[in-house]
Amino acid sequence: MKRTKKLIIAILLVILIGLLVVIAGALFTGPDLTAEDKNVLVLASDKYEQPHGSVDMGFMVHLVNGSLKNYTPVYPGGMSHPTQPAPGGIGGNMMLHDCLWDGTDQGMDYAVEIVEHNTGMHADAVVIVYDEGMDNIIDSIRPLYVDGEITNLSAADIVRSNDAYNGYAGNENVQGTMSRGDAVMVLTKAIINATKDPDKKNTMVQSALQEYSNGNIIMKPDGSFTRLLATKGYESIAS
Repeated sequence: MKRTKKLIIAILLVILIGLLVVIAGALFTGPDLTAEDKNVLVLASDKYEQPHGSVDMGFMVHLVNGSLKNYTPVYPGGMSHPTQPAPGGIGGNMMLHDCLWDGTDQGMDYAVEIVEHNTGMHADAVVIVYDEGMDNIIDSIRPLYVDGEITNLSAADIVRSNDAYNGYAGNENVQGTMSRGDAVMVLTKAIINATKDPDKKNTMVQSALQEYSNGNIIMKPDGSFTRLLATKGYESIAS
C-alpha cells in the first residue's frame, strides 16, 4: 500500500464508518465529494491549548471522482489570514494555529481561507480531529504497537517524540528527526495495523461514534463524508 494513502485510510476508518451510522439522515446533504476533483482539509487540533483548540497540523486530501489521489501536509507555522485580525488581542492577522479561537464553525471557514490564501489550495469540506478524541480511540484498542514496540504514549506524544519541530523556534532540544507530517504517519501506520484485528476495528468504530457524539470529531458541511461513503463505498476510496 502506498504511503500517501495511509493517512486518509486511517481517517476514513476511525471517523467515517462510525459517522455513517450516526448521521445517516444527512447522507445526501452537503457537497458531493464523488464528483470530479474535491479537496478535504483535515485539521489536527489540541483541544485545550486555547479556546476551542489550536491547530497543530493539517492535511489537504485530494479526491478525484471520490477516490484518493494524494494529500499535502499543511504546516500551520507562518500561515496567516489575509484580512481577519488575530483573536484574543494577540495582534497582527489571524494565524492558522489560532483559527478556532472564537468557535469551530467560523474557525473552519477561516482555516479554508487561510490555507487557500497561503497555498492556493481550496477545501470543499473540513474535518477537525481533536487530540482528546484520537487518544480515547487509541485507548480503546491498547496495547498499541508503534514501530513494533508497545507504547502508552498519547497521540500527541507519539507525534512529538518523532517530530523535529521543523520550522518552529526553540527546537534545539527536540530529539525527533522527522517532519511533523512524517511523524503523524508513524501514528497512522500503528492505527492501521491495529485495525487488522476485526475486534479492534469494531471497537475503534464504536469509540469513534462516541467521540463524534462528544464533539471531538467535527465535520463541515455535515454529511459530506458520509455521502462519499454511501455513493462510492469504503473499499473504492481506500484502494
